This record gives sequence, structure tokens and C-alpha cells, in this order.
Amino acid sequence: MSTEHEARTPVESHTPFAQTDTELLEAAFALHQGGKLETRPTVPLNDAGDLSLAYTPGVALVCSAIARQPHLVYDYTWKSSTVAVITDGTAVLGLGDIGPYAALPVMEGKAVLLKQFADIDAVPIALDSTDVTELVDTAARLAPSFGGIFLEDVSAPRCFEIESRLQERLDIPVFHDDQHGTAIVTLAALRNAAKLTGRSLGELRAVISGAGAAGVAITRILVEAGIGDVAVADRRGVLHLGRDDLTPVKQELAATTNKAGRTGSLEQALIGADVFIGVSAGTVPEAAVAGMNKDCFVFAMANPTPEVHPDIAHKYARVVATGRSDYPNQINNVLAFPGVFAGALQVRATRITENMKLAAARALAAVVEDELSEQRIVPSPFDERVVPAIADAVAGAARADGVARR
Repeated sequence: MSTEHEARTPVESHTPFAQTDTELLEAAFALHQGGKLETRPTVPLNDAGDLSLAYTPGVALVCSAIARQPHLVYDYTWKSSTVAVITDGTAVLGLGDIGPYAALPVMEGKAVLLKQFADIDAVPIALDSTDVTELVDTAARLAPSFGGIFLEDVSAPRCFEIESRLQERLDIPVFHDDQHGTAIVTLAALRNAAKLTGRSLGELRAVISGAGAAGVAITRILVEAGIGDVAVADRRGVLHLGRDDLTPVKQELAATTNKAGRTGSLEQALIGADVFIGVSAGTVPEAAVAGMNKDCFVFAMANPTPEVHPDIAHKYARVVATGRSDYPNQINNVLAFPGVFAGALQVRATRITENMKLAAARALAAVVEDELSEQRIVPSPFDERVVPAIADAVAGAARADGVARR
């Protein structure tokens, strides 16, 4: 673990600062001045009587009860309603590996969103280490204070191992938002796009650009949900078992996807495809989009610059979605993670299962299934139906899977 902060160079191709106008820059810095969070007591502390209950001697009675019956920690502390938002700063937004200090504003932002949309308290924690074992050990040691661990902006493929090892050690949910939040919202959007055009998931062939955290999780949830076929492409082209340069995670994807056995480039895979899902840097040529099937869907989710500009995508696609808030159909994790954690904390779940994620996607899609249009395949994050719908679905799935404690 480093003892002093070393500045890291952002990934220049992703850095949006050159496109940032002065007004936005000033407003952003003004809003962040002093941070975006504070802590407040939930009990009165006005006199000696209050003090004797909130602290000594009253607190000792509660501590002794928890020592005898550890499950009471959920009833008499903030554990039942609080999560840790943890990062190492290695994959921050579109900025790349900028380190824990520069990642902290994003962690604060996630905490603000959890409070705003689901009334869940969250503590942003930026760890000054990129070592997998150190990160797992540190997060595990922090876990007694929290009802869940929210991993954020941790680079692939390390994020897969960190999440897996941490969940093995803990009896509270561990959720890597860049993976599962993105996957849940993407599946919900795809369900509704298919419904809008009179098709089912099983009739669709999708191509995913990007085999990082989001690409892997989206692929897995689409396969689990019954997609007709899906091929994944990285910088070297489509993943298939004939390649000798695949990591273990990519080998797994190659073995469970690409039923047609396609090889070659992303552009070649898009010929005749029904769905493009972009979760990577770079630009997809217009000619490649033009070669997709009629009534295709283009989900160009890279930020701040989509892989396919919406104006170009609309020439060929029936439904277009991006990761940006200034275009319709924003596929944003904030639609998923507040409700997922609300449901998991509600039943004191020990983990978040695949069925819980699928249930979240179905519930999210159902919020607007009677209001569908080409400009509305997912609800707004400010739609007050979203969090309760997802929370109820996740809680129900947790009970069905046997991971609920209440």
C-alpha cells in the first residue's frame, strides 16, 4: 500500500474537459465546494438525560445485548440502512485510473444518489491500494459497520476477483455497480425495446462492444435472460474459442456466447445483427450500423462520447439509447442500484443473486411497459415508481433464493 498519493494520468481519449464550457465548469466546482455529504444525528442530544442514553451508561446496555445476540446489531445500529461505497480509483467514469483522491467525488455522488432515491445512508471510502488482496482484506474488515458493500470504479479484470473473494468472506451483499447496475438497466431497456417492436429476447442477436466489467456483466445477464445469441468483441475482434489471447473471463464468455461461431471484427459481427450494445471507447463506423437488421436497436453507452452518435444511429435504428442525460433513453445505473440495495437491506440479504438481478430488470422494465415509445423504453430516475418496484422484486427474489434473513 502506498504511503503518499501519486498523481495518475487520466486516459486522455476519454477526458471530457476540452468540451466543457466555462459555465458548467464553474457550476460544478461551486456545487462540490466542501463536499456533497455530511453526517447528522437521528436522536436528540439536548441535555444530560439524552447524553446518558445515547452514550454512557445507556449505550453499554445495547452493546451487551448485541454481544449476546449479534443479529441485534441490525436493530440497534445503522447497519440495517447503511452501505459502504468503496473504490480504488482505477476505472473512474470516463477518466480511467486517476487514483483514490480524484475518485472520491464520484463516491460521494453515489452516496448522495442512494440517499436521495432510496433513503439509504452510504459512506464513501477511497482506498489507497490497487492490490487485490489488500482491497479484499480492507473491505472485509470494514464490513461489520455496514449492511452492504457497494464496489465502484474498480478496473477489470481485477473487479471480478475482488467481488467474488469479498462475497465469499462476507454475509452481506457485495455489489459491483459498474457490472451489475449497468447489466440490469440494459436488460430492462432491451426487454422493452423488443416488446415495442413485437419481438422477444429469444429472437434477437446482439453484439456487445467491450469485454470489461460492464460488457461481461451485460453478456451474462442477457444469456441468463434467454437472448437468442450474443457475440462480444474486444479491441482484437469477436471473442471465440479459436483465439489464443483470451483471459479466463473472456474464455468463459467465448464458451457461452457466439453460437454462430463468428470471427473477425466488430463491424463484421454487426452485419445482420438486431442489437448493438456499446460499453467501450472508440467509434463504430456508420457503414457498420447501416448493415444491421431493420428495426435494430443501438445502445451506444460510452460517456461522454457514444460509440455511435444518436443522429447517425437514428438513420438506421428503431430504438436508440445512450448513457447520457441529454438524449432520450438514458441507460444509467441510478435506475437500478438504489432499488437493488433497498430490497436487499429490507430483507437483510446475505448476497445479491442472479435471480435478484433478473427480478430487478423485470421490475424496472414493467414500470413503463404500458407507456412505451421509441423515446421511452426506460423510466426517468426521478420516477417515484422505480425504487419501490425494484425493491419489492429484489426482496421477493431474495426470499425465494433463501438469502433473506427476515
